Amino acid sequence: MSSVDLKNNITISNALSIATISTNTTTVGIEIDTALYQGATFNFKLGTRTDGSYLPVITESDTSGGSFTAVDSSFLIGTPTALTASNTNQRIGYVGKKRYIKASITSTSVTIGSTATVDVILSSPLHSPTA
Repeated sequence: MSSVDLKNNITISNALSIATISTNTTTVGIEIDTALYQGATFNFKLGTRTDGSYLPVITESDTSGGSFTAVDSSFLIGTPTALTASNTNQRIGYVGKKRYIKASITSTSVTIGSTATVDVILSSPLHSPTA
């Protein structure tokens, strides 16, 4: 039985709009500001996949529009592993100290490709309700 109000204590946003990835590339999502939250979890999702390997990547920065660098694995909850099957997802938590984060997908061995998207769930808000 559910007895905790999660709806008013999280915000779910699109971190990388659904895209068709048909080349070997890094597809970069939008900047996420974590200032009002203490937790962040990315949900990387593949749709229909024909071929290729799709590795989740999380980057961070102290400033908006700043230089984003890869997050040290000690600040991730879960280990990013390549997605290689249709209709699969992978959740990776972020516990770093930078204010801004981004999700990306690095694709390799692609000739036809896949669709992909990433959502971010921001949790443990400093003020609630969030809605």
